Amino acid sequence: MTTPNLLNETHDPKLTSWVSSANIEHSDFPIQNLPFASFKRKGSSEEFRVGVAIGEQIVDLKALHALGLFTDDAQDALAACCKAQLNDFMAMGKRYWSALRLALSQALAQGSSMQADITSCLVAQSDVEYALPCQIGDYTDFYTSIHHATSVGSKFRPDNPLLPNYKWVPIGYHGRASSIEVSGRDFKRPKGQTKAPTATEPSFGPCKRLDYELEVGIFIGKGNDLGAPISIDDADDHVFGVCLFNDWSARDIQGWEYQPLGPFLSKSFASTISPWIVTSEALAPFREQWTREASDPQPLPYLESSHNRALGALNMQLQVLLETAAMRDAKQAPVQLSQSNFKDSYWTIAQMVAHHTVNGCNLRAGDMFGSGTQSGPNPEEAGSLLELSNAGAEPITLPNGETRTFLVDGDCVIMKAWCQKPGAVRIGFGEVNATVLAAD
Repeated sequence: MTTPNLLNETHDPKLTSWVSSANIEHSDFPIQNLPFASFKRKGSSEEFRVGVAIGEQIVDLKALHALGLFTDDAQDALAACCKAQLNDFMAMGKRYWSALRLALSQALAQGSSMQADITSCLVAQSDVEYALPCQIGDYTDFYTSIHHATSVGSKFRPDNPLLPNYKWVPIGYHGRASSIEVSGRDFKRPKGQTKAPTATEPSFGPCKRLDYELEVGIFIGKGNDLGAPISIDDADDHVFGVCLFNDWSARDIQGWEYQPLGPFLSKSFASTISPWIVTSEALAPFREQWTREASDPQPLPYLESSHNRALGALNMQLQVLLETAAMRDAKQAPVQLSQSNFKDSYWTIAQMVAHHTVNGCNLRAGDMFGSGTQSGPNPEEAGSLLELSNAGAEPITLPNGETRTFLVDGDCVIMKAWCQKPGAVRIGFGEVNATVLAAD
């Protein structure tokens, strides 16, 4: 389905950039993308600042602002980007996001008169390290993949995998924002209480069933006032963009603690996001029709609209790879564990926003949603080891002969994503990775 009402000149598939690496086939960061991150040169005493990716380079937006090349809304937006993080810019709203995107697109396009000036603002991505792109004030984790919910539910409730509310309510819980880190920040295996099925009482020690969860991170831009819900058709005005998100999970700790209030220490020890936020505007060409099976309950009115039906889904390919310590020592490439697509989500981003605020809850710039584990309809599309290994009952054999049911110390999980379709330029999200370290 085409999206003429959302597309503009920044999406033109014929656009190329004077930054030659942006024109390489399958580049994650062509001129049609232009995602945002917080960066500084590796090992330097520089302060972190906001940048935009173009090919293998980063445009330093603070340096660009100092040149005074842009005017009006675009220059005002640049001024808000002269910070270590994006919150002020995100809070400005869609008018300013779009103005800066258009100005950057025109300035970086082949033939731009600004090339000589902006060249001085470029920093190679290979030379930088990243921080969180924004200060994450609140974090809510949803449960939007019906395939994941059914698969996990069947392991605990074979006769009733989905609880009665699942098809009516975008299920979510409030998570811990303080332990969300940027890609590359490794973490120690968590400790906690667990209880074996045959044990009479719990024990304490390192988690034995450590897992990853393949998720999409959704960032709120402009917020809403307390008591003023965001309608489903206004949600686009409040969603700044998305990233990749690995919500690490301690399954054995989770199994003992989650009743009756849900996850706690099993989730709050570490979560990892990719450094680049791909904006909602960049994703416009890849929005697709969203449907609900006729035999399923249809959304209540506040979760329903013709716009959401026409353009609510996002065609975003998601991939999980694993690099074990043995593979790393042997200089072997990471191996794919699964691949799925965000368009298979049971609930859309707009429905998450509408539901989160329908009770009057206020969202703020930098708030983040997790989509929940994104599993597809086929077994090889599972977004967690819990599913791929059938809760540990069916070990996965890797090409080098190693097996896995859950993660072991030294394992590095790598997640990638991209959007691609005929008639549009492929855009990517970079990657999110972290390595599991031994518990103290």
